[in-house]
Amino acid sequence: MSLEFLLICLIVVITPGTGMIYTLVCSLSRGWSGSFFGALGSTLSIVPHIAAAVFGLAAVLHASAMAFQLVKYAGVAYLLFMAWKVLKDHSAIVVEGKTDNRRNLEVIFHGILASLLNPKLSIFFLAFLPQFVDVNAVNPISQMIGLGTVFMGMTFVVFVLVGSAAVLVRDEIISRPPIMTWLARLFAGSFVALGAKLAFAER
Repeated sequence: MSLEFLLICLIVVITPGTGMIYTLVCSLSRGWSGSFFGALGSTLSIVPHIAAAVFGLAAVLHASAMAFQLVKYAGVAYLLFMAWKVLKDHSAIVVEGKTDNRRNLEVIFHGILASLLNPKLSIFFLAFLPQFVDVNAVNPISQMIGLGTVFMGMTFVVFVLVGSAAVLVRDEIISRPPIMTWLARLFAGSFVALGAKLAFAER
C-alpha cells in the first residue's frame, strides 16, 4: 500500500459530500451517538460500491445508459427527500434527547441510502482501486478488497472526528434557535446542491 494511495484517499474523504453532511446533521441532532452511527451508516454505504467495482457491476453502470440513469435519478430523489426531511420540522433540526437501538438502526439505514444510490461512486472505485493493485498479485480481488477496506476505515475515522467536533459545539448551537434554523437551511441546501450535481453527472 503506497503513500500516494493514502493521500488520495484522505483528499477524497475530507472533500465535503453527502456522507459528511449527513454525519453533521446526525451529530447536531443526536449528539455523540449521532456522530458514531451517522458516520457508520455513511461508511457502510461504501461497501456496495466497492463490491460493484470488484465484481464488475460498475462496468454495467458504465456501459448501460439506462441502468446508470435509473440509479442516478433514484439517488437524486433520495437527496431531495433528505433535504425535505431536514426542513420539515419548522426549518429546524430536531434535537433528540433520548437514543435507542431502533433510532440508531434508522440513522444507519438512512446513512447507507444517502450515498448508496450514487452510481458515480461505483465507477470511481472501478477506476481508482485497480491503479494501486500489484500487476503481479496472485489474488488481485483480495488486494482490491483490502484497499477498499482501508478507504472505508479512513472514511469512518474522519467522519467521526468531524461529527465529534460538531458535538463539542452542539450545546452552544442548539441554545440559539435562529442558528439552528439557518443550519437546517444550509444542510438542506447542501443536499439539494448535491442532488443537482448528481442529476447532471455523466457516466
